[in-house]
Amino acid sequence: MMPRSTSYHEKLIQDLQNPLEAAAYIEVILEEGDPKMLSKALQNVIEAHGGVDQLSTPVKELYNKLDQMLSDKGEIEFYSLNSLLDALGLHLAVTVKP
Repeated sequence: MMPRSTSYHEKLIQDLQNPLEAAAYIEVILEEGDPKMLSKALQNVIEAHGGVDQLSTPVKELYNKLDQMLSDKGEIEFYSLNSLLDALGLHLAVTVKP
């Protein structure tokens, strides 16, 4: 009997438990500039860290506001920051806290 292969999602969640992997993952998603992808990426990182229920109430509220912003018309404003930074020769970066 062949061993069962790990699904892509399971492997991704496992990899995202490493803060360096999570930071690189979010940074690549930010570069893509797709709000729906960023929303999904944040969900994946949160899942890798035990899920939304593991977040404190203030952090849950922040996440919910950001998720709503990314799914509504506000996505344009969010990515306008990326465009402005790009025009200035800058970009958003995600790093692991020391």
